[in-house]
Amino acid sequence: MRKIENPPFIAENWEFKELLDDLIVHNRYSEVTGINDSAYPYWEKWKYLAKDWTLDAKRLWKTVKIKRSITQKKINFNCHGKFDLYINTPSIVQQKLHELDLSLGGSLNASDIIPSEEKQRYLISSLMEEAIASSQLEGAATTRKVAKEMLESNRKPRNVSEQMIVNNYEAMQWILKNKDESVTSEAILQIHRIITNNTLAEKNEEGAFRTTDDVRIIDVQTGAILHTPPPNEDLGHLMTELCQFANDVRKEDFFLHPISKAIIVHFLIGYIHPFADGNGRTARALFYWYLIRKGYWLIEYMSVSRIILGSTAQYARAYQHTEKDANDLTYFILYNLKCIENSLNELKKYIERKNREKRDILTLLRNTDYNDRQMALIQEILNNRKTVFSVAEVQNKYGVSNQTARTDLNYLVSKGILEPRKSGNKIQFLLTEGGEKRIITPNQTTP
Repeated sequence: MRKIENPPFIAENWEFKELLDDLIVHNRYSEVTGINDSAYPYWEKWKYLAKDWTLDAKRLWKTVKIKRSITQKKINFNCHGKFDLYINTPSIVQQKLHELDLSLGGSLNASDIIPSEEKQRYLISSLMEEAIASSQLEGAATTRKVAKEMLESNRKPRNVSEQMIVNNYEAMQWILKNKDESVTSEAILQIHRIITNNTLAEKNEEGAFRTTDDVRIIDVQTGAILHTPPPNEDLGHLMTELCQFANDVRKEDFFLHPISKAIIVHFLIGYIHPFADGNGRTARALFYWYLIRKGYWLIEYMSVSRIILGSTAQYARAYQHTEKDANDLTYFILYNLKCIENSLNELKKYIERKNREKRDILTLLRNTDYNDRQMALIQEILNNRKTVFSVAEVQNKYGVSNQTARTDLNYLVSKGILEPRKSGNKIQFLLTEGGEKRIITPNQTTP
């Protein structure tokens, strides 16, 4: 990853009025204000703009920093005076928070966006996607296709990468079951225990805070140290403060938007780095937990980690920009808001596509008695004639009982669409010869 330049040291003796006069003389004042409000760029961008505008870069940066300090708010995580955070709310942040408020919670309910009969299937699919992507972010070496087939078929993991994904899936399910509970150190340890089960070199590190200070965040390409976490002697105090922050016990002297707060919880786990390993997965799990607890129900159906997976360099830069610019959280918040927005757009496109497919299959199967799950299975067959089903896969994918899954498949067998075949100790269901014609002419059954 490209090395990030530290902002310059700014002397305190520059007068703000003098700096503003520079911008006014060069007709750049409104432009600087607009860029700061609509993009909130890091020092390197301002340095580039200063060169383009023939301005002194340090003077321009000083002006930007002073302007930001006027509206900046402080979040005090006072651990021996070492750990304060700052936040700003430029227009771009306020706009995205407002738009997400309208979409992720508000007066809508799930049935307004997701067909009620398909809520469970969408939920299971999204939890699987999040588990896969969050694990891949931490190095799980497997494809999405193989990982999803494993989760859907309930196959046991074959290696550490697959175990990471299974663990993440179980952690997401744990969060949904415990979404109304308070965030405690014990609960965070439990999430970490689930996430790291059978994946760490040292078993005693599962569900335990680190006991050493030899943890460093390293750039894998250059070997440079990107972040040195607080010493382990401060972990107890910091985790207590984090829990108070997440449970809204701490009362800040200003309004902190819940979505921003969830992102800050995510950041804090990464910054504090309380575990020897598994910090990133735990951080993203807590992000989900906080938003679900706050009533942002649609986040359950989204995979934000899949968006982050497609922009890992930007993810790392968001962390570093925050730390290098005096713990200004605005960079990290803005990056994550964009990821949430993109994830929401992906979900909307997915739902639109699935609804369109359902309309098509309903037209094809009008005047039949197939249920929604059976029509979805038929849709899969039409998309891929080589699709193979199992009872366990249908059970896990649609969140139904073993008997319901078996009944669905056997009904398609009775219609001459699927046929059962034994594969080892398992029964698999696949398209029969001529099965496609029986889908198109559904009243025809096997002789």
